[in-house]
Amino acid sequence: MATSWALSRSLDRIAHLCRDAPDDTELRKEALGEIAKIVPFSAYAWPLSDPESATGISPIAVIPCPEELPELIRLKYLTPQCRWTALSGQPRRAATLLTVTRGHPERSLLWNRLLVRYGVTDVLSAVFADKHGCWGWLDLWRSDDASSDDARGGGVRSGTAGTFSETETAYLAAAAPLLTAGLRRSRAAQWHRDAEGRPAQRVPGTPLPLQAVLVLDEQLSVVGQTATAGEWLGLLQRAPRPYQGVPAEVLNVAAQLLAREAGVDDNPAMSRVPVGQGALALLRSTRMDSKAGTTAPLAVTIQDCPAADRIEVFARCFALTPQQHRLLEIAAGGLSTAELAAALHIRPYTVQDQFKAVFIACGVRSRAALLGLALGAAPG
Repeated sequence: MATSWALSRSLDRIAHLCRDAPDDTELRKEALGEIAKIVPFSAYAWPLSDPESATGISPIAVIPCPEELPELIRLKYLTPQCRWTALSGQPRRAATLLTVTRGHPERSLLWNRLLVRYGVTDVLSAVFADKHGCWGWLDLWRSDDASSDDARGGGVRSGTAGTFSETETAYLAAAAPLLTAGLRRSRAAQWHRDAEGRPAQRVPGTPLPLQAVLVLDEQLSVVGQTATAGEWLGLLQRAPRPYQGVPAEVLNVAAQLLAREAGVDDNPAMSRVPVGQGALALLRSTRMDSKAGTTAPLAVTIQDCPAADRIEVFARCFALTPQQHRLLEIAAGGLSTAELAAALHIRPYTVQDQFKAVFIACGVRSRAALLGLALGAAPG
């Protein structure tokens, strides 16, 4: 068991890592390496999420069952125990499956129908959420043999019991607010990196594809798609083999619709996903019409993200206040300072002061640069 000094030092290293606001994938990988020194695990899944809907995007994972990925995602969203949206409302943002189920993991749909078949004996979950939104969640799986080479996370130690301890849970709970701030800052920094052309998932200046639709059945298998869907596959993050033809974000947004229908969660079945060069894709899932006596399939639409949605995500990433968000939203319509003051029922000088505060928060020096960054129209 790690000493209190080792735990403190580890949290200091995570805090330092999060202050640097690296790329979110690099941040998660380095944080996992540090976490594994204190909390050994057999497998993991760490998606980011849309800050408003808490629907998963851009996941990184090492799991023993990639061939069952749609079922894993479906069951994860349908399982209330240790669900990230439930943890976000708790004082402590981490919990174990065995603790939540009082030693009866079979109460968990995810464990009962899938994880038990892969020897998973406990799951330690944490959510990364603050007043600005939910930025992702982490599931660490542990089995009786945590030294398995097939599903080992970086730095996993061997000879570990199959349950997570209270000390390990408390450690991850203490790391959660640090990682929350780091993930939000990383997402904010990504707006600048994308505006500068890094990374270049798509050719600068090229228009985004037309709206696409993918049709999925109840088990999240793709059963149809429009001709334009293939163009989006190169922009969104594909799932691992054998589902490399399906964006992981599509599976997540469809699973969120199933969770809404089952009464597990009431967040919208949508997500806004960065696709490079400052562009965002908007994904939504709905039920299609069906004939009497048949189950209607799920439809996932993918399109360029509207300006209002872009500004909403932007405001959350840069931790803007509600009034600053409203100011930016109205300013996107091209209003003058006097018109903004009248619309917000404040003095013109107050509008200018608020813009100065927003400039500082967003790392820009002019209104044009701010709107260019938020709307993806020009480098920030």
